Amino acid sequence: MSRYNNRREFLRNGLVASAAIAGVSLGIIEPSESLADEYPDLTICNGKDPAIITRQAIDALGGIKRFVKPGAKVLIKPNMSFARGPESGANTNPLVVREVARLCADAGASRISIVDNVLNNPSDCMKLSKIPEFCKEVPNTHVNYVKNERLFRDVAVDRGTQFKKMKVLSDALDADTLIAVPVGKSHGSSGVSMSMKGMMGLIYDRISFHNRYDLHESIVDMVTVLKPHLVVMDGTRILSTGGPGGPGVVIPMDLVIASTDMVAADAQMTALGKWYGKKIQPKQIKHIRIAAERGLGRIDLENLNIKKISV
Repeated sequence: MSRYNNRREFLRNGLVASAAIAGVSLGIIEPSESLADEYPDLTICNGKDPAIITRQAIDALGGIKRFVKPGAKVLIKPNMSFARGPESGANTNPLVVREVARLCADAGASRISIVDNVLNNPSDCMKLSKIPEFCKEVPNTHVNYVKNERLFRDVAVDRGTQFKKMKVLSDALDADTLIAVPVGKSHGSSGVSMSMKGMMGLIYDRISFHNRYDLHESIVDMVTVLKPHLVVMDGTRILSTGGPGGPGVVIPMDLVIASTDMVAADAQMTALGKWYGKKIQPKQIKHIRIAAERGLGRIDLENLNIKKISV
């Protein structure tokens, strides 16, 4: 895989933003490195309206057109694995998901797939999460669950420490833009479940992560391959205990985080929230710490360019 070693030189040479985005889509450039100097590393938008704070968080990061070009195929990965309503905090707020889909449609996406490999009864997950209901009128948008093995294909995990290949949803591999839209929530095995852990909804065999391999190392292995171009983290409320499926303590946060760096987004949500009745530092979550150590993103929040907005 080739890289541009000097991205300032890349910009000086007149390769415009659209070319850079195309490179990201093809995996040529690390999402967290592309045009990074022009934009904040991470944005946090506070407010009571989930749609408005979602839009503002993305706009402050450069806008959806930075990531979605006309005709692009977009895959949005929310949490909708549990047969619970939005108030439970187990699934992503449907208002946040719908706003991301709307922005993609406005940018001219030709196909917007909202997908999860659900854990509970699929029909119940679709109905109770309300994500299909809220997104049904967004142009070019389809909401589906995936379970059939034929929808996945093998990919090499060259940097894997636990495994060297895995089956990934073909639609995710073929998408021009992959957007993670997780909700911040606790997790009984991994501590928290956010953008990195949420990528498990795009692979076929998630059980092995829990019963065959080291879960934290496996999550990091997975995200050496499955790296979203954009993370939009739902912090309108978090499932502070009882995750990932609940029931548990739900804490209103009234915020959305956006970043091209999934490690930074997870670290920021961890730092902002209260988990299991106490504050937790990002480095205390093993898979976040390991991901930073393996160079997949930033955990040093104090050194990041973070833009905060209130609306």
